[in-house]
Amino acid sequence: MQNNFYFVNNFSNIYKKPSKLSEVTSQIIYGEKFKILSKNKNWIRIKMLFDNYVGYIKNSKYVKKFDPKYKVSGLKARVFKKPGTGTNNYLPFGSKLPVIEENKNYIKIEKNKWIKKINIEKINHKQKDFIKIFKKFLNIKYVWGGKTYKGIDCSALLQIFFNYNNSFYPRDTKDQIKYSKKKIERVNFKKGDIIFWKGHVAMCLNSKQLIHAYGPEKKVIIMPIIQTINRIKKTANLEVEKIAKINH
Repeated sequence: MQNNFYFVNNFSNIYKKPSKLSEVTSQIIYGEKFKILSKNKNWIRIKMLFDNYVGYIKNSKYVKKFDPKYKVSGLKARVFKKPGTGTNNYLPFGSKLPVIEENKNYIKIEKNKWIKKINIEKINHKQKDFIKIFKKFLNIKYVWGGKTYKGIDCSALLQIFFNYNNSFYPRDTKDQIKYSKKKIERVNFKKGDIIFWKGHVAMCLNSKQLIHAYGPEKKVIIMPIIQTINRIKKTANLEVEKIAKINH
């Protein structure tokens, strides 16, 4: 099959099987690169080139040639038909954008699709302040497999920081635990600590608070670290499996 296509729709679910009744395992967003492993009329089986994630998407909008110059740095970026004329479409954080025309305030990414420059950064821009990225998603609802402003899960919240900075990081918690090789023994937590449980992950904002996309609260939320550890132990009978550090 032909390699290296680029997704050019707002975003789409990635399914475990070629059916909308199947489990949603992740999402693909505008400008992400993938290989086609197989296809039929309605579905294509893809492998994401950023993190090697495999799944099925509806056979929809993708292109072979794509030269991203910018990326969405806000939680979402409104799509305009022309400068000053907005639509109800938005591109999610991290979307990679080509440029076919540019003026002082907008870039044109496709026919009748313009994005405000206030919501984007150059493609090689790095945001080292992980707290800034995590806090963009504060109060965004918890959605299993999600990774956008419409909903996000715990492992995506962590992966999104690395993806934005053009660094590899696995998609699922089970793989993130293995990938974060250095295990830290902690009595007192520190800013940038990653706390892993089986099937869950949270990131420390400081010595007292963490942020995570937490299913029981149905959203991305800041909570006290010790209280969260105790709550997860009590409600899910899960101990902390590993503490690692955000290396960037």
